[in-house]
Amino acid sequence: MKSPFLLLGLISTILLSTPANAARLESWKFDPNRNQLNITTDSEVKPRAFLISNPDRIVIDLPGTSFQNNTQRRNFGAAVREIRIGKVENNTARIVIELAPGYTTTPDKLVIKGDSASHWIVNFSAIRQEADSTTVSSEEKVTIPVNQNLEFAGVVPLSREISQLDSKIKQLMNRYSSLSPGMFFLDMETGEYLDINGEKTFAAASTIKFPILIALFQEIDAGRINPNETLVMRRDLMTGGSGTMQYAKPGRKYSLMETASKMMIISDNTATNMIIDRLGGKNVLNQKFRSWGLQNTIIRNLLGDFKGTNKTSPKDLVRLAALISNNKLLTASSNAQVMDIMLRCKNRSLLPAGLGKGATIAHKTGTLGRVLADAGIIQTPSGKRYLAGIMVARPFGDARARAFINQVSRLVYGYIDQPTSASRNF
Repeated sequence: MKSPFLLLGLISTILLSTPANAARLESWKFDPNRNQLNITTDSEVKPRAFLISNPDRIVIDLPGTSFQNNTQRRNFGAAVREIRIGKVENNTARIVIELAPGYTTTPDKLVIKGDSASHWIVNFSAIRQEADSTTVSSEEKVTIPVNQNLEFAGVVPLSREISQLDSKIKQLMNRYSSLSPGMFFLDMETGEYLDINGEKTFAAASTIKFPILIALFQEIDAGRINPNETLVMRRDLMTGGSGTMQYAKPGRKYSLMETASKMMIISDNTATNMIIDRLGGKNVLNQKFRSWGLQNTIIRNLLGDFKGTNKTSPKDLVRLAALISNNKLLTASSNAQVMDIMLRCKNRSLLPAGLGKGATIAHKTGTLGRVLADAGIIQTPSGKRYLAGIMVARPFGDARARAFINQVSRLVYGYIDQPTSASRNF
């Protein structure tokens, strides 16, 4: 029989090496055109960063963060030679950005900031080529300041996470153990937020139509698309699933605005494919999504994407809503048209079912056999605004996902709709 002290020591070692609140590195994406790195974890982290010479490299440590894979290496050439990601000690993930020979930077030219506690942006666009590329003889390590003032999507200052809601919704999640949800809610007035697996990537279903709509109106604002033009429905763009245009004859003409409205209001898949085609295809759109900071949003296939290859996250959908709410992407005229279209969404069975009388929601839903989702901008009768994004992976066709979203929506609305002076204790 093993010694109880030995057994206790073994248990202690396991507990110390796997803390209950450890974060996980979800994804990282590097844009070589802007020398910008996006880091996403599944929960809160506080990065530490250093600039190390000989050779010059930027080191970012994520304490309390697990990394499931073996060390990853990717070569980029130009100013950034290589990016390596691995694990250096118990529950610390390390990202190393090694500059190419002859290139350097300084700590004051590096910007590391979070738009939430689980999404960090490293901007090192100030990399320069040294006039004298002679290497120094000894390694030097300099701390890089990390901006801890979180500003979601660069436009909404975050204040605190809503612990009362977090605990109540996690209790609800325990009752719906067959579901795997992710959600992000943000009070536009106070900056309070709820983040439960907000960066988790799901099959986008029809929520992908939200960023497509914004891309369309950006092109209209830029004068590259005429809002009064006509689209022809080609056979190769016609598809099944939601919507009525699939039943019309190929070659039928629709106005651009009618097509965009059908895409959003009745979630018409054929209309969506026509808009994607008019915008230049998925690659053009994906590049635009990345430029907005939507790192988890990608179109891989035309609609209907019944296998769920198109992806997004609750927080990406709320990022987009935040940018729209603060008029960062569209003109005032286009913004008003987008809101009008999204206010008329026909599916009222998800987030709207949890709202109080007199509340309004401009939103887009998404439904697949294994995913149910809703995201949008909500205003209470008293004028308070908050942003919502929720996505739920479920057993195929499981109706409990709808009930779960309804209950989450009701809890969040009940909290935010209280008077500002209230203690907000349940």
